[in-house]
Amino acid sequence: MKLWGGRFEGEIDPDFFTFSESFSVDHRLVLYDIRVNRAYVAELRSAGILEGSEESSLLEALEKLAQQVETDPNWAKKESAEDIHTWVEYRLLQETPAAGKLRTGRSRNDLVATLARMWVKDAADNMQRLVVDLMAALLSQAEKNAKAILPGYTHLQRAQAILWPHFLLAYCEMLRRDWRRLRDCAERADELPMGSGALAGASIPINRERLRKELGFARLSQNSLDATSDRDFMVEAMFACALLATHLSRMAEDLILYGSSEFGFVELADAFSTGSSLMPHKKNPDSLELIRGRAGRVQGRLSGLLTTLKGLPSSYDRDLQEDKAALFDAVDTTAGSLRVMARVVGTLQINEARMREAAEAGFLTATEIAEELARRGVPFAEAHDTVGGLVRYCVKEQKTFAELTDEEGKKFTPLWDDALQRTATSLESALEKKNLTGGTSPSQVSGQIQKLNQELAELRKSTP
Repeated sequence: MKLWGGRFEGEIDPDFFTFSESFSVDHRLVLYDIRVNRAYVAELRSAGILEGSEESSLLEALEKLAQQVETDPNWAKKESAEDIHTWVEYRLLQETPAAGKLRTGRSRNDLVATLARMWVKDAADNMQRLVVDLMAALLSQAEKNAKAILPGYTHLQRAQAILWPHFLLAYCEMLRRDWRRLRDCAERADELPMGSGALAGASIPINRERLRKELGFARLSQNSLDATSDRDFMVEAMFACALLATHLSRMAEDLILYGSSEFGFVELADAFSTGSSLMPHKKNPDSLELIRGRAGRVQGRLSGLLTTLKGLPSSYDRDLQEDKAALFDAVDTTAGSLRVMARVVGTLQINEARMREAAEAGFLTATEIAEELARRGVPFAEAHDTVGGLVRYCVKEQKTFAELTDEEGKKFTPLWDDALQRTATSLESALEKKNLTGGTSPSQVSGQIQKLNQELAELRKSTP
């Protein structure tokens, strides 16, 4: 069962066949292969290669084959071939001798490039839907806990107070960029290589423009040598997956930390946690740890394909057989992480009291005190030093800002008064002052949620 052989004598070494076959990977392209064959049969008929009866017999055989693979999810486990293209042609030959003409004017090189582009377009569309689902889960979580305050961190040290929704919306921003990258990937993959032959183009007068329209591509490839070996669209799709997986990994890390006993800000649902085989009390965030871990797997797949491509001469080389295993795994892994993360976020419970307690304990209004002094005419550099000294004093005396007396405050600045004391002790006041576009004030965050909900509705409409 092979598409070549006249030049060769004897059978292929069985170990080499096992080593070289790709059917175990590319069989998932079967419906794309059948779809392209349907369109190509019509072109061969128009070019005078097929008779009308041969066209009919091939279309009938292709329909029968499509029904078989669509109704039997385990069909591939029963089959073996060098690759999916060989298997399809072999099965068609069992139905009609006209299948012997099907390969006229084309190569596996332009065929596989076409199938891969079709797969990437569909995969990008599906991933966009999953991104929107996760964004919706984040927005729902933000709306349920709109007033919760927690410490924001830099260097994993408490820095300034933020709203819980502001934290969630930060990941929505990353996901918006991911959605656009996936859309761009689909657009760049939307180019038909079919008609490029092995590398030099086709001699048979098929109508590439008609083929383009039939297969739903936006444009035709312009150079047959490039078209058969171009895998940029795969690399871009895998990069989009790698960066998306990186964002999911960062989100997982945040939630793992926030769910630890030391933080206690959130609790995962039991459905997305596991226990210990030894310690009965343990509740482990394995769903998030796996998401974090699989980001490295996706990044490795991207790096592996780039390494494969970097040393290849122009046109097709068998090294490119490695592309689909890398692509499929990167996309499947990222899609799985997206699905699980959306469910984790949707079932997450927060401990608002614990969040606020942490925000109140870390001198998180120090910047606001310095800025208030600056509003009163004190140079900010001087105000910064003054408040730094005040914090050092509180740490030494084991006091919070709320426990400072007026006399203690005036030791550091003669401007200390009731208003400055309120600035030092009111998280709500600190949040209200962050009222520029993109800030964490309640009004800004509320507007951001409203805007993102509207945008999500548009994204759902524009995702095929």
